[in-house]
Order: sequence, then C-alpha cells, then structure tokens
Amino acid sequence: MSAEYGERKKDERRARRDAQVELILSEFGDRVEMDPPAAARGDVRHLFRRGILLVRDGYLDQVTDTLRERARVQVEAPLVPGVTALRVEEGVVQTRDLVRRRLGEGIASLDYLVGICPGAGVYCPATEPEPVAPGAAPLPLSRDRDAGKGVRVVVIDTGLDPAAPASHPWLAGVTGDPDPAIGPGGALGPYAGHGTFVAGVLRRVAPAAEVIVRRVFTPVGAAFESDLVTALDEALTDDAPDIISMSAGTYAFEPTGLLGLGSWYQNRLRHHKGVAVVVAAGNDGAREAFWPAAAPWTFSVGALNETLDGRAWFSNFGGWVDVYTPGENLVNAYPKGTYRYNEPPSRQDAKFDGMAAWSGTSFSTPIFAGLVAARMARTGENGCTAARALLSIAQQGALFGVGAVLLP
Repeated sequence: MSAEYGERKKDERRARRDAQVELILSEFGDRVEMDPPAAARGDVRHLFRRGILLVRDGYLDQVTDTLRERARVQVEAPLVPGVTALRVEEGVVQTRDLVRRRLGEGIASLDYLVGICPGAGVYCPATEPEPVAPGAAPLPLSRDRDAGKGVRVVVIDTGLDPAAPASHPWLAGVTGDPDPAIGPGGALGPYAGHGTFVAGVLRRVAPAAEVIVRRVFTPVGAAFESDLVTALDEALTDDAPDIISMSAGTYAFEPTGLLGLGSWYQNRLRHHKGVAVVVAAGNDGAREAFWPAAAPWTFSVGALNETLDGRAWFSNFGGWVDVYTPGENLVNAYPKGTYRYNEPPSRQDAKFDGMAAWSGTSFSTPIFAGLVAARMARTGENGCTAARALLSIAQQGALFGVGAVLLP
C-alpha cells in the first residue's frame, strides 16, 4: 500500500513538473535550455539562458583565451562590478565544464532561470491558489498596528494588483509595479497575485511598514539571474530598502551557488550597511542547497505545517535553512477574477473575489521579513542585526526534527 502511494505521489510530481516546464518554455522559447542528460532522466532542475556564460571579471581574459581555442566568444554585457556576461557560440554547459577543468571552480557559471519558489524542481509555489469562503479572515492575524513603522521593505516578485490597496485595509499605502498576469475581463494568469499575496502576508505581520512591490519575474514567475541581479541592484539604489523580501530561487550545478548574485552581494549589498535579504527555502521537500537561500549572506525561510508542529510537506530543509515560519494554507489578498488551473489534477476554473488560500515557502518568507521589520521599529536595530536577533530567539524554540521556529 505504501509503495503504491509513493509511486502515485511520484507520478503526480512528475506530471506537475512537466506542466511547469511546458509553461516556462511557452514564454521563454529558445532563449532557455536545460541540461540534456538530466532532461532525459526526467529530472529537470536546471534551466538556463542559451549561449550565455557568466564570468568573474578577474578571469575574463583567461576565459576568453581558453574558449577561443574551440569556439567564437563575445563579451555580451557587464552586470554588476565583478561579473560579465559572455556569449559563446554553442554548448554552454560543455563550455562551462571546460573553464572549470582548465581554470578552476567558481570562475564561470550558467545564467540560471530563477523562479518564484520552485516546486517539483521547477518554478511554482507549493500549491495553486484556492478560493475561500466569503468574509474569510486574512492570516496571519495582526497584533500591533504600529509594527514596522519607519521600516521600508522591497518585495521582489511579480508585481502588485493595482486594486488591492483600496480593497484591503491592511494593504493601504502599499505601492509597486502593476502585475501583468491580471488580464482584461478578470482573467488571471498562472502566477497572478503572487506579489500581492506576499505583500498582504507581510503587512499582516508589520502593518505600519512601508512596502514596495517590484515586478521582476515574468507572468510565468521566472527571470534569468542576470536580469534579477540588475533589478536587485536598481532596487537597492533607487528604493533604499531596509529589508528585501524575495520568494524565489533555483538549484545550481556549482557548489558555490549563483555567481551573479554572489558578486552582487560582494560588490554592492555588503556596502549598504544592515540591509537584510530574506529569501524562500523552496518547495521540493528536499535537502539539496537552493540558491540564494543557501548563501551565507541571506536569511532563508522554510515553512511550518498548518498545525505548526512540524515542517510543511513541501518545505525544503537542511542546515542551510535558517528559520521556519507558518506557510501552509495562509489566507490573504488575491485579485478578483477567474483562475484557470494549470497543473494536474485537472480542475474547473475557479472564481476569486479578492481573497485566496495559498501554500508555500513563498509566504513563509514575508512572515519573517515582517517580523524583522517589527523588531527594527521596536529596537532601532538595522535589518541584519534584527534578523540575527530573531534567529537566536527562534533557535531557543526549535522543534525537534525541524529546526529554529518563529511564529508571528
């Protein structure tokens, strides 16, 4: 019986993964490719930009000299100081492997496709949104109306439902880029409302925080790492945040993680004192390092189950996850309209009237970001100091077999 159940769950995850990959390919087309051997095994965990290699600036001449032995190369564009995008003629995976063999690890990397909390190895929240009964109360519950006062949080996501701040009191004053997945006539795309839901969860924890939602991820919830680095750098400079909340990530071939984001930290973020970057741990129920959550310069957030006594079935885990907060069946703001379910099992379209229930480490992340904002307003600490203090408190209340836990 248990073996049959296990096989059935594997089949379900495989079907979900295939649907998600198809969605990604429908938007990115031939701009994206996947590791062919992994795809043949049915293990799609790495999607990346075709023909682009990210290279550390200090090794750029050595890399181009090495690659000219076998193919034409061209400098595409510098990213942040420290990394340059290099266009290679063909075989970007093989090219990266050649650089690794000749020059060493951590010098060149693929331009990965980063998504809003991958599930089943690709790019989706743990579940699709579900309708709720009329009048359903938003979760989590607000406790202190002044929590987060004077703190600015930038949410890097899919954008904001323009109607939400006027429709939901707890979102009043939230600003941001409009969500393009909210179509005319109330048609809701696959990841419509993701950024709005994240902002709503954050505001329930820190009602007085200033929240700006930036649209970085496309309507299918993904962006290349190089584009994400540019967007983060713009947010850091133009929005001057105290906290950046980002419910997105990917897996990587390289054990050192994402080269572009690591360089952004080294050359930009660490010079902005105290800005805390809070990121999601991912939704594969896996131990494998998920980036940038596994990077030492982020605060990574996993999800607790609905009863708050264990890890959510979907949450990634491991020593690289800093803290767990609620993430299953949260209820919050969602656009009005009709949503077409995209993943197996097939279901009828659902109508939403401004609220939804949703699960994922996507939504655990803004809970911790909101708690950091609330502590900053109370103590005067900067974002990183407040986050570390909260991690110390969370470790005191650790759950056996889970880890550090923090509740709003």
